[in-house]
Amino acid sequence: MARIEQISLGVTDDRRAGRFWAAALGYVRRPPRYGGDDWIVVEPPPGTPGAAIAMDVSDSPAAEFPRVHLDLDAGDRDLDDEVARLVTLGAQRVDWPHYPAEPEPGQLPYVVLADTEGNRFCVSGHRRAGFFFG
Repeated sequence: MARIEQISLGVTDDRRAGRFWAAALGYVRRPPRYGGDDWIVVEPPPGTPGAAIAMDVSDSPAAEFPRVHLDLDAGDRDLDDEVARLVTLGAQRVDWPHYPAEPEPGQLPYVVLADTEGNRFCVSGHRRAGFFFG
């Protein structure tokens, strides 16, 4: 059965994007695999599960409503604290028009952000304050 080995993100500044995603996820940069390997790829530290993220230099703009995006889990951190941390690293809040008016049963609140390259991603988690979306 196939498994996700790596996710490639289109970016204009691969080094900046690599620094953001490494800091956001606690990942490390993959060492070059061969002479001349200049790809910026970040991956979980050894022994930690997760897929690598490669920065694929692209001239195409980030989609406002992408067909594929990353969903992050804030873990045991308060959602708003984790969003604030990601914004400090360079993420930007997105004025997302599709937050549901009422939560679906069992659905955690989430916030839509954009990385340093404009790629949209979501962060979900628990809120101490009890607010729902956005």
